[in-house]
Amino acid sequence: MKLVKLMTTVALGAILANAAAAEDVEVLHWWTAGGEAAALNVLKDDLADQGIGWVDMPVAGGGGESAMTTLRARVTASDAPTAVQMLGFDIKDWAAEGVLGNLNEVAAEQGWDEVVPAALQFFSKSDGNWIAAPVNVHSTNWVWMSRSALDDTGLGQPESWEELIAVLDAMQANGITPLAHGGQAWQDATLFDAVALSLGDDFYRSALIDLDPDALGGDTMVEAFNRMETLRGYVDDNFSGRDWNLASAMVINGEAGMQMMGDWAKGEFLRADQVPGEDFVCMRFPGTQGAVTFNSDQFVMFDIGEGASAQHAMAAAVMDPVFQSAFNVVKGSVPARTDVANTDFDACGQKGMADLADAGSNDRLFGSMAHGHSVPAAVKNAMYDVITAHFNGEFDAQTAAEEMIYAVESAQ
Repeated sequence: MKLVKLMTTVALGAILANAAAAEDVEVLHWWTAGGEAAALNVLKDDLADQGIGWVDMPVAGGGGESAMTTLRARVTASDAPTAVQMLGFDIKDWAAEGVLGNLNEVAAEQGWDEVVPAALQFFSKSDGNWIAAPVNVHSTNWVWMSRSALDDTGLGQPESWEELIAVLDAMQANGITPLAHGGQAWQDATLFDAVALSLGDDFYRSALIDLDPDALGGDTMVEAFNRMETLRGYVDDNFSGRDWNLASAMVINGEAGMQMMGDWAKGEFLRADQVPGEDFVCMRFPGTQGAVTFNSDQFVMFDIGEGASAQHAMAAAVMDPVFQSAFNVVKGSVPARTDVANTDFDACGQKGMADLADAGSNDRLFGSMAHGHSVPAAVKNAMYDVITAHFNGEFDAQTAAEEMIYAVESAQ
């Protein structure tokens, strides 16, 4: 990858001054898939230009659960990394333990308060103090579809549930796996997020954010599980345990018609030299047009005493507008700052940025349950258990809706 000059002269000078006495940064993360690793290298290269070494601590697992388990063990042993990739309510939980560093100085210098959306600041701040630097905004209610597989159906891009089923049926008739999916709890929940949102903003908010028992166990929840059963019928028999990027590869290689996954999947298509619009289609899950479920990868800095200068340099690098563009172009996500131009982004990236702005201005921007941005981790994990059990045939739709009520009550 050709190294992109990421920092302005002024910003670089300020960071180098801070970094002069800095130590290396040890970074715990779960960006191990090809597209993710390529994006992470943009940050590594930028810090290397500043004389800051990168000690890599990757923990595979797309949803981050394994990384959080590893982190807990490190902190318990009084050996916290300098920086940790983290999502949503996990950040709030760690902040409550009083072990995170303070990034107010860097935030003030770069004006984070003015350029980071309030929905992200909810997770980036604790008691008014900046504790994390948001790298990006991912939206999760995407469908990634093979252009040739869609063309072979003779149908257009589906805009409703009924049209989606028609396309899936046609793909199945054409002899390919209609829906590429990985049988992991967070992937099942990602699919469920989109299905729930397609049944209405009010339902998503009531059930998956407000945790209203009537919504959790009501008729609309039963319909959500019925639709999950329908989608399960289009998944191949070997889906159990499959990593998300392998499901992406099925679409890229022509083995499957589509994947329902967050926009990090786009990085896999780009690495395979596929062109948006020509080789693959990016579209919102039918019925969710105009609304966005999001998560935001953030780098949380632990209070480690010495080494704060390297942490501050890393936070400043993460939030530099030019870096935000360069990183997210590769990652498939969109910038966490609202003042970043879309000129370097492809058609899918530009659509993602426009959708995010539109959803934010119309109160249709929702934290993703599946990715820890709508409910605390204990509740999320309880929902995971029900959703995955149902997807694997342990519950019918009515029973699954009833189990959602009990699971949430027990986790609160």
